[in-house]
Amino acid sequence: MAEKNLDAVGRFLARQGILVAFVLFMVGFSLWNPRFIDIDNVFGVIRSSAILGVMALGVTFVVIGGNLDLSVGSLMSFSAIVVLDLHENPAFGPYLAIPVMFAMTMAIGALIGFLVGYLRLNSLIVTLGMLSAIHGLTLTWSGGQNMDIANQDATWFGVFGRGTALGIPIPVLIFGLLAAVLAILLAKTPFGRKVYAVGGNGTAATFSGIPRARVVFFTYIISSFCVATAGLIQASRTMGAQNTVGQGMELEVLAAVILGGASLLGGSGTVFKTVIGVLILGFIQNGLLLAGLEFYVQFVVTWVIIILAVWLDIATKRGKLWSAIA
Repeated sequence: MAEKNLDAVGRFLARQGILVAFVLFMVGFSLWNPRFIDIDNVFGVIRSSAILGVMALGVTFVVIGGNLDLSVGSLMSFSAIVVLDLHENPAFGPYLAIPVMFAMTMAIGALIGFLVGYLRLNSLIVTLGMLSAIHGLTLTWSGGQNMDIANQDATWFGVFGRGTALGIPIPVLIFGLLAAVLAILLAKTPFGRKVYAVGGNGTAATFSGIPRARVVFFTYIISSFCVATAGLIQASRTMGAQNTVGQGMELEVLAAVILGGASLLGGSGTVFKTVIGVLILGFIQNGLLLAGLEFYVQFVVTWVIIILAVWLDIATKRGKLWSAIA
């Protein structure tokens, strides 16, 4: 009986362990610092997590489709730099800068999608290489200089990152609206079912008549669109950007997606759970700061979370926390 109970606990923790850990974390930090559950702090965490969350929504499609995208951090830097530079160009201004930036960012996403989808190249290698290539492109575009909007009071550009509607920050509204649209796309449309099928078993999906290459291609298009949206929010919030503003975010994005239950093996995950994963990561980082720990401790914690998430992901697949083979 005791062994059966332990197995049941193990299966439960394998499926819901990260949520249990999150609840314990929330309770612990709330007792440590009552400000942690203050309504202003909660909304502040959600607002600060919006950029990461928007990027994670797109990567969710890529991961469910059985691939990875490690280029999103560099691509976000590129998006922010380009839209700021074009904003300051009299020939463009904000009205043209935004659609041109989206077109350029999605063109890079299309290139990645073509390499991974149609040429069947390994997504890890392709996106890792693109991470460096896009960073070099960003430095070339900016001449190695940071970008800033000179006359910030004379433009409406700040609405995307600083504005509010009905008392709700615009970044949070963008995050919520995009999450709702993509959740419907993934769960309620034929394309969404094809993404699951391709990620679950690409060979079987191909023999079933599903155009695997096209599905993978469009997952990267969706990811690049989300990255462009995140770059727009970032540039609008700070009205300026460094060349490395998105550096390292690819690991945080991946951690949030895996925390939300998307499998690195593909074929499983939901947009809603990705949103939960983003909030888990945001509240953990906020709790560490309120506890008086330095910001760089977050990098160590993010690494621990990634390892834990991958472990739980594998444990869920085999139904046990521990392998039967030592």
